[in-house]
Amino acid sequence: MAKPSRAKVKKLQSEAMGAAADRKAEKAASRIAQIHGAVDEDAYADVDGVWREIGLAAPARRALIDDGLYKISDLRKVSLAALKELHGMGPNAIRILVAEMKKQDIQFRN
Repeated sequence: MAKPSRAKVKKLQSEAMGAAADRKAEKAASRIAQIHGAVDEDAYADVDGVWREIGLAAPARRALIDDGLYKISDLRKVSLAALKELHGMGPNAIRILVAEMKKQDIQFRN
């Protein structure tokens, strides 16, 4: 098998580096969109009705849904400490959730 020419090797390297740079730029753009709040709200709109009704802010609703918690009774599955660790859960959201759980006589997992 013939050894590829130096020009061909250089061309292949530049194509590979260009593709890597494109992937890196796409990943950075995605990260920037997440940081600046460009989240697809439609994906959450179908399942966040319960959380919206009790007055939770969007970051808290998304955090609960991303963790697989779709209704108040699902909060039995997690501890208060684990809930506080979720990104997007602030003190106001915790206060609202605890109040709703007390109304329905539900407790966090120990």
